[in-house]
Amino acid sequence: MTNDHDGVRELLAAWAVGALPPADARAVPLHLADCETCAAEAERLRATVRLLDGTPGPDTGVSGAPGDPRDGTARAGQGRGGRERAGEGRGGRERAGGRLGGADGVLASALRSRRARTPGVAPHAAPYAAAVAGLQALVRELPGRWGTPVVHDWDAHATVAHLVAADEHLAVALGVGARLPASRIPAGTPAAHAWELRTADAIAHEHARTPEETVATWAAQAADLLATPEARDPSLAARAATVMGLRLPVADHFVIRAFEAWIHADDIGRALGIAVPPPPDEHLEQLVRLAVRILGLALHDAPPVLVEVTGTAPGTGWVLGSDAEPVAAELTLDPVDFCLLVGGRYSPDEVPRGLTGDERAARNVLATAASLAWL
Repeated sequence: MTNDHDGVRELLAAWAVGALPPADARAVPLHLADCETCAAEAERLRATVRLLDGTPGPDTGVSGAPGDPRDGTARAGQGRGGRERAGEGRGGRERAGGRLGGADGVLASALRSRRARTPGVAPHAAPYAAAVAGLQALVRELPGRWGTPVVHDWDAHATVAHLVAADEHLAVALGVGARLPASRIPAGTPAAHAWELRTADAIAHEHARTPEETVATWAAQAADLLATPEARDPSLAARAATVMGLRLPVADHFVIRAFEAWIHADDIGRALGIAVPPPPDEHLEQLVRLAVRILGLALHDAPPVLVEVTGTAPGTGWVLGSDAEPVAAELTLDPVDFCLLVGGRYSPDEVPRGLTGDERAARNVLATAASLAWL
């Protein structure tokens, strides 16, 4: 490695999550001991990793002590535990692929611990912080299994690479520098195809690197996103931004990032037979409400249907569709099942639901919800 500022700064993200190759793991601390600028940036990144991991800050400022930015041996988040029931919905239905274990699974514990340990992160960014923490816990189970097929035609390595590209859209919009090489996509390419090309480029680039390097890049970008002023100040996050063709408040884009991180963690978990719990209730409700809002826009002229998602705030239900006709049907869905439907992990015919009234109108709602998926 080079010993200049630029060379070291390119390695700090990997250092912060403990993913440096051995040679760099020895050299980076030597540079940090003599360079206050790089040491300060290293500590900022390490502090964000500690925040995500739910671990306390450094115990001492002595050079070389655990948590000190000049210590090349510190590693965040090494704790491990048992596993929770795999992907069990609120109705007690267990999705396939989960390895059974104790109720205090490592991923459930990771997600629970973040609920009260994200100081400074506003409520709209808390679901993303928790989803990032959960995926960080999951990837510790992946050494030797990165080539496992997961979803679409992606293996586990490619799935994390996809998340680097997906988070990049919001990161760039908030002033965070891109971490992937630019793609050469012809002007005028339809948005959906352009996104497919960008994802393919990202996966090809990351497959030329080690999975550990890809994880370090993804984790560092997530840390930078959570360190932006918009992640911490609801008033700044209220401004609208167009990200991946959607013009929404920045706060909503953080919720979308949480949605995708959780969905893909669930994809990886099911492929490996590892339990991935749903988001905490307060985060799940944010995902549901945003999905309902977007679904309502897509159904503005459809026959109206009352949609109730159980487990959200008492008495909540939404009439989706035209306001010029009487309600044609009523649908009742579990919140996890609803999110999996919107995420493209259920077909309209497969998703468990309660239904009364016009079956065709209700099916239109389910089909439209499934069509929203881009994950």
